[in-house]
Amino acid sequence: MKVILKQDVEKLGKAWDVVNIKDGYARNFLFPRGLILAVTKENLKLKEKLEASKAVLEEKNKKEAQGLAKKLLTESFTLTREATAEDKLYGSIDAQELEKLLKSEGYDIDKKNILLAEPIKSLGAYTVDLKLHPEVTAAIKVWIVRK
Repeated sequence: MKVILKQDVEKLGKAWDVVNIKDGYARNFLFPRGLILAVTKENLKLKEKLEASKAVLEEKNKKEAQGLAKKLLTESFTLTREATAEDKLYGSIDAQELEKLLKSEGYDIDKKNILLAEPIKSLGAYTVDLKLHPEVTAAIKVWIVRK
């Protein structure tokens, strides 16, 4: 049976994909949960309209992310922490602390999108990558200075 997925279904496909599945799976599991639509002319037209609007929205989000990336390139962020005489921090700085720093500066970026390989454990200047969009990343400069 060919159906249209209304949302992402694990191991089956992404939203608005047309997939071929077994009748019983569709009838007993997917239809009752409202996860699929039958393939009809009306539903295919709806799918095309939604894909077109989704593409426009995706392009808009990408342009916004590119603008934010350009703005972030000119920014520099500073965190003050206590450290030992050898410039080692008491504790470490992770993505959650960087998220708080960015929010305090007016940037709403989720900690999941802060690409920090390992926590920062010493004073200095660091370049941290941010994933602003699936196709857009930005690098910010973070200074860790002694308190």
